[in-house]
Amino acid sequence: MNAKTSIPPAAAGNITSGNGKRLVMMALPFIVGLLLFFIPVPEGLPPHAWHYFAIFVGVIVGLIFEPLPGAVIGLTGVVIIALGSQWLLFSPEQVAAPGFKMAASSFKWAVSGFGNSTVWLIFGAFMFAAGYDKTNFGRRLALILVKYLGRRSLTLGYAITLADLLLAPFTPSNTARSGGTIYPIIANLPPLYGSKPNDPSARRIGSYLMWVAITAACITSSMFLSALAPNLLALALVKSIVGIDIAWGTWFLAFLPLGVLLILTMPLLAYWFYPPEVKVNNEVPLWAARELEKLGKLSRNEILLLAFVCCALAMWIFATSWIEPAMAALLIIGLMLWTGVLQWGDITGNKAAWNTFVWFATLVALADGLSSTGFIGWLGKEGGALMGGISPGTATIVLLLAFYLLHYLFASTTAHTTALLPAMLTIAATIPGINMQVFCLLMVTSLGVMGIITPYGTGPSPIYYGSGYLPAKDYWRMGTIFGAIFLAALLFIGYPWMSMMF
Repeated sequence: MNAKTSIPPAAAGNITSGNGKRLVMMALPFIVGLLLFFIPVPEGLPPHAWHYFAIFVGVIVGLIFEPLPGAVIGLTGVVIIALGSQWLLFSPEQVAAPGFKMAASSFKWAVSGFGNSTVWLIFGAFMFAAGYDKTNFGRRLALILVKYLGRRSLTLGYAITLADLLLAPFTPSNTARSGGTIYPIIANLPPLYGSKPNDPSARRIGSYLMWVAITAACITSSMFLSALAPNLLALALVKSIVGIDIAWGTWFLAFLPLGVLLILTMPLLAYWFYPPEVKVNNEVPLWAARELEKLGKLSRNEILLLAFVCCALAMWIFATSWIEPAMAALLIIGLMLWTGVLQWGDITGNKAAWNTFVWFATLVALADGLSSTGFIGWLGKEGGALMGGISPGTATIVLLLAFYLLHYLFASTTAHTTALLPAMLTIAATIPGINMQVFCLLMVTSLGVMGIITPYGTGPSPIYYGSGYLPAKDYWRMGTIFGAIFLAALLFIGYPWMSMMF
């Protein structure tokens, strides 16, 4: 006679409640998207652009509540838009053009994100992390950090920040710097404290360290002209549109007081707002010293990995004119495979890397569609009309707020710069009395720090989000808090300082 397992009424109620909540979360992105879809189209905006925007907002809602993995949400949005491209992606004029092939064009758009260099650089960063893990080189570096700075979690936070600050002036890709160099090392730190990814123990110390790392990357990306690739693009746009040259030194001095303040206080702010459970541990540094002795001398694969990483850094810093950073990462991955530092199974079996690759690639395509449909152009035009008749100071603040907050719509700082900066510069140039030098500096130096607001806001974001230490709800909450802090610092420290300079 088989015994039947019964579920207690309370447990059954919890299961039912959990299933109901999940169904609501799954339905919410579709409900929001449909509600926007059937709202009357704003005047002057093509219907297909508004309908595209409605689907895009639905995707963002899905990413916030995450009823399914982010890659599934992004892929679903891309597929829906590609299937309905006649009404969502392309204008009637495009569809009616001779030789236009709907199916081919919509598919080309759907997979366009997979050809983005930042997407491949993010993938490369995951493979670097796999190399650090497999060779034990990452563990060795983590043990060294813990031995000398690991007694307090706060000092570890400052060590990570200092490491990014030292690399930033020479590395024009924050994905390469933070995702490809810093992350593979610090990913080995949390397990030393019993802090595991995708586990309640993540909050012991892993969550704090990962948040400090991505925040530091955003600050240093604004601090130095050469610390973020879109910074260089922004300067070219400023020069071509309003004729203003911004030198490396001018940029650095304009952001210096704000940058120094943020660098000095950010690890402490993270310590307050997102505190680690482990604050002081006298035993761990002693244990780390013993573990370092057990590791012994550097192995053959560790030496090879160190050489490869140094080569990658050299290419990222000095050879960007000859080799794309993403191609440099792929070259190093190839070398790791040929020398046995990594095996092909390490590549194919890295679920986190492939998940992030698909997720970010779909978001890049979705964000690009906002520009190609004309939505961003319409937004700039409407913004210019609203600016008429207001004071130069107020206009500067309003445009900075808009430029900063609209980053929620972008999965790439490069796309954000390309789509919005020309519109903002054009609007500002029409306002009598505005200090264009100060305005331009505010715009361009905000590009790095605005990346903190979402888990897709800048290149390294998906890497830290995919680490398993920063759950979606925590990332969005902390992104809002630190995004507000950075924005307030720009307005109340950066703006007065730059106005005094110029």
